[in-house]
Amino acid sequence: MRQPENTLVVSPDNRSRGEINARIRAELQTEGVVGREERRTDTLVPRQDLTGADRTWAARYQFNDVLLYSRSSKETGIQKGEYSRVKSVDAAANQITVVRADGRNVTYDPRRQQGVSLYRDQQKAFSVGDRIQFTAPANDLKIANRELGTIEGIGQDGRFALKMDTGQRLTLDPREHPHLDHGYAVTSHSGQGQTADRVCIHIDTELAARDLLNNRMAYVSVSRGAHDAQIFTSDRQQLPQSLKRDVSHVSAHVPELRQPERAPAQDTSHSRGMEVGVGLQSAQLYFKQFRLHGT
Repeated sequence: MRQPENTLVVSPDNRSRGEINARIRAELQTEGVVGREERRTDTLVPRQDLTGADRTWAARYQFNDVLLYSRSSKETGIQKGEYSRVKSVDAAANQITVVRADGRNVTYDPRRQQGVSLYRDQQKAFSVGDRIQFTAPANDLKIANRELGTIEGIGQDGRFALKMDTGQRLTLDPREHPHLDHGYAVTSHSGQGQTADRVCIHIDTELAARDLLNNRMAYVSVSRGAHDAQIFTSDRQQLPQSLKRDVSHVSAHVPELRQPERAPAQDTSHSRGMEVGVGLQSAQLYFKQFRLHGT
């Protein structure tokens, strides 16, 4: 609270990160550091409940999910950097039907479309003084994924005047760049490129996604602080046990394709989202004005 610009908060999972963001922001508004007048805007929030394998099963997709493709497909005609919305799901046939930005419907087996990230619409409030982070690259603005900045002004048209931590100043229309979030707390995964004078690390030893607590998470988090690192934990006695897991030799396993029988039981222990190396190019990619309605 005394020097928020030189402090980084790290939490392993996105749920706790979001809660910490909200608490810090509320305190900063009380102190007058962040303005009370808010501009609400639609953002895209990654679906963190899906693993890479889950994305091959139609049953894992939900109506109105927003999909962003990092690879082109000749089979579906979908291009790299394109967005679509889920219109319907046929779990028995393992197929989904999506609506593209131009209004065309495409039905395909999700096993045949690689490089897909899933998002949900979520409205967030931003104010002058807010710290924000980009949750996807914005290549047209030369902004990398997870870059942090501060809102210096909000225009009548809703555009944000930003000062990035790199020193870059820019004007952004959140309707064209919906991959935004508050930037007071970051996950250990997304914080790998960040440094600060001091770092506050949140570690809940009872975290359901236990695979996020390991020696790599501890090293990455602590090493973000140039001068000071403090750990806030639910159980000091259990903390060493939670962080001793060695993941340095864990390798990825890609399951074989097989005929869909039924979707496997949902595994909520993996909360990392696939980060996409593509940027937003224009408002039509997000097509905010197009929203599916139904049950």
